[in-house]
Amino acid sequence: MASYKEILVATDFTEHSEVAARRALELAEVCDARIQLLYVVEHFPEDVPSDVVAPEDVDPEAFISQTFDDRLAEFARATGLGEACPRHVVLDSGSAKGGIVLAAERLGADLIVLGSHGRHGRSAWLGSTTDGVMHRAHCDVLAVR
Repeated sequence: MASYKEILVATDFTEHSEVAARRALELAEVCDARIQLLYVVEHFPEDVPSDVVAPEDVDPEAFISQTFDDRLAEFARATGLGEACPRHVVLDSGSAKGGIVLAAERLGADLIVLGSHGRHGRSAWLGSTTDGVMHRAHCDVLAVR
């Protein structure tokens, strides 16, 4: 098995991501690797999530970054990754898959771990985030069901 040193866990805050984060934690313990968490806000600023709208007097980019950083902190606690786990929020004008791949390169990840929803049919035909990351990443990718 490859000796990973930098594991990037990309999350969408679903149960699938929680399972993937726990698997990454197991791998990190075996490989003595560091884990970093990532959330990509897709299509920013055109398609801001409706549950995250900044108040009028607050910079939308800063507000969204802080909101999702808080969610990443809670995700880290809930999955056992801990408070000290580095967290990254990327505001990407494109898709999550592109943001994940670019962040992995920038952060020096040698493994990307993400949950797979295991969708089939039309959504698989259109292409999933997991599939896109697997085909574009410069490093290994582990898709956890």
